[in-house]
Amino acid sequence: MVRLNEIRAGEVAVDLPPATDAGLIFIGTIRTPWTDRLACPRQGRLDGPVCRLEIAAPFAPALAGLEQYREVEVLYWLDRSRRDLVLQSPRHDGSLRGAFSLRSPVRPNPIGTARARLVGIAGATVLVQGLDCLDGTPLIDLKPDRCAFTPLAPPQPGDFETGPAETGPT
Repeated sequence: MVRLNEIRAGEVAVDLPPATDAGLIFIGTIRTPWTDRLACPRQGRLDGPVCRLEIAAPFAPALAGLEQYREVEVLYWLDRSRRDLVLQSPRHDGSLRGAFSLRSPVRPNPIGTARARLVGIAGATVLVQGLDCLDGTPLIDLKPDRCAFTPLAPPQPGDFETGPAETGPT
């Protein structure tokens, strides 16, 4: 199902519940060389083609300081993906996996995420390598690579907690 809108043998689609508004705001548009799902890579490569993140004018000031990072996390809305398959057969062999155990774009909330190499920033345009989405994909967010980022705010007690989390009654 990842490539086209067919349902493979054994895959399970569900009726989606009514949508609720999470208040999501697209901050821009992603420009890539891919206009066809069959040509789009399944996973981005840090040495892949340079792609453009066109940041909408109100959010351009939010780019300040991003240039100091070599890699960024890009979150995007896979607007042309199905949302109703909970069991998928990625190998076309009848074996099934749950949507949450895959990086498939087919999921209840089709949020894509990529670790991308920051090539440069020119005004409100960010150049990156490492994406795997179609041209025109809506951009949700952009963050410094979590491994290279050290929190700037003063520490708080939870920053030092270790051990298993209490999950409550089962």
